[in-house]
Amino acid sequence: MAKRIVIISLLTCFIVDASGFAFSKQTPVVYCKSDQENGNCQSDVPIYVNRLDSAESALAYNYDKFDFCRIQDYEFPVENFGQFMLGERIRPSPYKAIFLEEKKCRVVCKKSYEKGKQDEQKLQFIRNAILKNYQQHLIVDKMPIPWCYATDTGSNFCSQGFPVGCYVTKDGRKNGACVISAKFQDPDTYYVFNHVDIVITYQSGEGEEWGSKIGITGGRIVGARLTPKSIKHQAEFGSDPCSSDDVMGVKDRLDDNLDIVYSYSISFEESNSTKWLSRWDYISYELSNAKIQWFSTMNSFIIVVFLGGMLALVLLRTLRRCGAQVISMDDPESVPKHFRWMLVHEDVFRAPRCGMLLSVFLGSGAHIGIVAFLTLLLACLGHISPANPGSLATYPMVLFVCLGTPAGYVSSHFYKMFGGKRWIENALLTSLLCPGIVFALCSILNVVLWIHDSSGAIPFMTWATFPIPWLLVTTPLVFLGAHLGFKCCAFEQTMRTGGTPREIPKQRCVTRPVIGLLIGGILPFGSIIIQLFFTLRSIWSHQMYSTFEFPMLVFVLLVITCAEITIMLCYFHLLAEDYRWVWRSFLTSGFTAFYVFAYCVHYYFNKLAITGAASIVIYFGVSVIMAFVFFLFTGTVGFLSCWWFVGKIFSAVKYTTAAPVTDPVPEQVAVDEEGTYDRDEERQGMLSDK
Repeated sequence: MAKRIVIISLLTCFIVDASGFAFSKQTPVVYCKSDQENGNCQSDVPIYVNRLDSAESALAYNYDKFDFCRIQDYEFPVENFGQFMLGERIRPSPYKAIFLEEKKCRVVCKKSYEKGKQDEQKLQFIRNAILKNYQQHLIVDKMPIPWCYATDTGSNFCSQGFPVGCYVTKDGRKNGACVISAKFQDPDTYYVFNHVDIVITYQSGEGEEWGSKIGITGGRIVGARLTPKSIKHQAEFGSDPCSSDDVMGVKDRLDDNLDIVYSYSISFEESNSTKWLSRWDYISYELSNAKIQWFSTMNSFIIVVFLGGMLALVLLRTLRRCGAQVISMDDPESVPKHFRWMLVHEDVFRAPRCGMLLSVFLGSGAHIGIVAFLTLLLACLGHISPANPGSLATYPMVLFVCLGTPAGYVSSHFYKMFGGKRWIENALLTSLLCPGIVFALCSILNVVLWIHDSSGAIPFMTWATFPIPWLLVTTPLVFLGAHLGFKCCAFEQTMRTGGTPREIPKQRCVTRPVIGLLIGGILPFGSIIIQLFFTLRSIWSHQMYSTFEFPMLVFVLLVITCAEITIMLCYFHLLAEDYRWVWRSFLTSGFTAFYVFAYCVHYYFNKLAITGAASIVIYFGVSVIMAFVFFLFTGTVGFLSCWWFVGKIFSAVKYTTAAPVTDPVPEQVAVDEEGTYDRDEERQGMLSDK
């Protein structure tokens, strides 16, 4: 079964890659002076603006939502599917750049505010953005323009955006970026960053192969940076409007007319030490956390080695000696304590309750696991990167739509093993139940975003079309996999199940279900806690993520840890003569989701400053979805590993049954051809002898 799933997954991945959907590579753009412009280069360096977001709010807004300078009658840049899903709304900026043309303090526009309700609302929206530290984002040549500054520790920190402004409280305490200058000192004042100094770094084509081909003096953009400033312009169109030392402060109440002038400066720097292919290195500041992530990976590796050693000891101790062990069904107390798991051989393969639901969860978990693995694999190969915007959302969704066949195959295969007959209903639930739950939760979050007019809100008509590929592509593929899985022979049980379930002895504290769940979830969670921190920081603090090698390693270690801890606990429960391993194996490792959600709650109260009812709903809604996905995936890993382990140990045992001491002695003890003792046949033989 595993080979078929791998073949189907790789074939689907190959088809998606060959189709070229969102797998395009970025092509270098050569820029030149305006008098040298031709078909091989261009002089115009377009600068775009993206949505405004904040680490103190889960609501992002379009640039046009704010009363900033904007361009009229412009064409929208093409956004791919992933960018649209992530809420990115790219628009042309009012800043104009020509290659190698210096611009100093160019005035863009002037915004005037008079005493009145309409202007007061516009200005108040900017004040609220300053209070919540909303960040503006500029893009040049498909690269974000960061704001880099020195911290108190002397290190250099780069932020992907720059704040709208900063605020000084009534008691004179400086918030946000106000600490960078002593000019921001008036209490209860909002300071607007209405000027940016942009420096664009380029690689010259002189001496380069690509430069000799175009035959001109051109360059490729390899970096950019900006510095925001607050300037109270003295003259709108003077020789140097930015020469004033005054800052642009806005009071909490508009008592008089107010003018805010927006301006910018642009300069170019040549840097041949940085190549175009490595231009993202200076902005991928996650590399500074490599030591922490390596520590996390080694911590997970130690857990895996420890559990692997214990598991190997159990297997060697169990399987090497069980073949020579003889079990007397008439005297269970004579069975050594290390082999008491053999006493449940007639009950260990009983069909579980709610087998339909469990098989649906298994199919959805296998679906999620395959999509996650292929996504991380493609990310490690370079297909998903900051240079390919939106790819982190595009790839998983495309793979999810195209990989419905393994989900149907796994679900129907185990449903048949549990004795189910309604494979069509099983396939329908597999394709609709778990994806439907996630879609319903996302719909609620989308309504919240839509009510608050956030850029992350997807229009209703567009959202209504999302189930179409799910219903027209994924569902038929699930039915195809379900047909193949149900048609394939089910897992052949090593032992037959008896007629009456065996009575389960009273369990000790360590073998009770609650203790098993707590232990089974904490170790897999411990292997991913550091990586979970970086993931949450990337999502809610809007920090770029580009090092996917660590998540790939942690993903593999998570799978191994879930498998090892589930097998260990499954073995201990079988020793206690508790044969109810089916649902318990799924819930044991699936309980990792509880710790994931608990950590999300801890992260909210200790690491974030998100306020507002809408932001809280969005944060915890996303956390619930994340925990649900973890539950399905880790639960499936735990079940599959325990299923393999139980089949392995019981297939290595040869059962014999001692004849009962009666007068007269039965001529033959009924044992079926697989070596399983049949109590009904023995009873019939004893009655006939009597």
